[in-house]
Amino acid sequence: MGKRKVLNEAQLKEMVLPQEGEMYGQVIKLVGSDHLMVKAADGKVRLGRIRGKIRRRVWIRLGDIVLLVPWDFAGDRCDIIWRYTVSQVEWLRANGKLPPDF
Repeated sequence: MGKRKVLNEAQLKEMVLPQEGEMYGQVIKLVGSDHLMVKAADGKVRLGRIRGKIRRRVWIRLGDIVLLVPWDFAGDRCDIIWRYTVSQVEWLRANGKLPPDF
């Protein structure tokens, strides 16, 4: 079974909002090997690891808004579980769901 092909981001209509224990973040540096530095909504800079489910399906770039889950046992690390498209970020800003400093 092959990978689902998405020709443009307008076809991605699914919207994921943070649940308990999840927060927004902005990518500030690409480290490599599926890791990146993320400025979280709580003000901390964390080392994020792209979750395996989205690793080969979604390209994450510098400045993207992502949904992350901080690790319980390591305060400066997190898992990246979702990347928001440009239109989804505009919707989040318009509805006041995104912190103003992003």
